[in-house]
Amino acid sequence: VQLQACGGGSVQTGGSLRLSCANSGRTFSRLHMAWFRRTPGKEREYVAAISWSGDITDYADSVKGRFTISIDSVKNTVYLQMNSLKPSDTAAYYCAAAAAEGSVRLWVPGEYKYWGQGTLVTVSS
Repeated sequence: VQLQACGGGSVQTGGSLRLSCANSGRTFSRLHMAWFRRTPGKEREYVAAISWSGDITDYADSVKGRFTISIDSVKNTVYLQMNSLKPSDTAAYYCAAAAAEGSVRLWVPGEYKYWGQGTLVTVSS
């Protein structure tokens, strides 16, 4: 599994961005996918996750109703559509993959074995 995240950038409050995370290795079959974010001096924060089947999505309360996670299994890519962005969304965003084996706590960073490099999102007021 090799994850490559992109799509970050600078936007104003209320703007939108779509992050992409392409998997150039193992397919998304039986892989739960998630997005986390981190700001300097803070711990990694859970943002959203999608089950390997694509039928279960989960979001942190801070982004619920504004962000949407999705998978394109043909393109082997997971997306994070971010709308109504706020300055508090400013962070480096990381995609992650976890094998769908047994019970997986989707919101826990330690559950994910594979990580992409961060893509920076900056939201100005």
